Amino acid sequence: MAGHNKWSKIKRKKGVNDAKRGALFTKLIREITVAAREGGGEPDFNPRLRLAVDTAKSNSMPAENIERAIKKGTGELEGVDYQEVSYEGYGPGGVALYIECLTDNLNRSVADVRHALGKHGGSLGTSGSVAWQFERKGLIYIEAAGTTEEAVFEAAIEGGAEDVKPEDDEFVVTTPASDFHAVQDAIKAAGIDIKEAELTMVASNEVAVAGKEAERLLKLMDALDDLDDVQKVHSNGDIDEAALAEA
Repeated sequence: MAGHNKWSKIKRKKGVNDAKRGALFTKLIREITVAAREGGGEPDFNPRLRLAVDTAKSNSMPAENIERAIKKGTGELEGVDYQEVSYEGYGPGGVALYIECLTDNLNRSVADVRHALGKHGGSLGTSGSVAWQFERKGLIYIEAAGTTEEAVFEAAIEGGAEDVKPEDDEFVVTTPASDFHAVQDAIKAAGIDIKEAELTMVASNEVAVAGKEAERLLKLMDALDDLDDVQKVHSNGDIDEAALAEA
């Protein structure tokens, strides 16, 4: 879990002043569109869309952009037909990578992913080569300053959470994917504000990476994140604190 949280925290801190907000919006719009296409345009009855809309709002996406993306998904407006595809591979230090994409061109996606991996000391693996090392989980982040660990633990466990851990200035709640929204509802019902929440792939075992390998891994994951078709990059790398500080 630690490896994922460290990378996630880097991305969230970068996002505050990230000049690439337009690229982030593009990824969020794709997710909203596909979620609406797959499960309908009502967030209250479509958990995937609810999460996508909440994420877009937390990143200050204008309401009209969200509404337009939903309508493209439901067919009320003309839109692009995106396909979901995942790639598996390896990074520096033998770290496993699970890369989720939404694309309108599979050939472009695999070529871009392969190029980024090769350029930064990684390689593309076969289907199933690393997926077995990951499990989909929900992660909910709560500011520690606004509550207590006891209050968060009580509300989260009541809602079906697996664990609550303090990390730096926040509490991180881990949930099964199936109880992700129920746990959020339980936390909100207890009067506790949620800073951010995500469904992600968490590795069952982590690989320690430090020094130059850690630096190369961070550059690789950053390069993959910058690809238009890549929605999320997951790793089982437990990244050295010195490399994180440099990042």
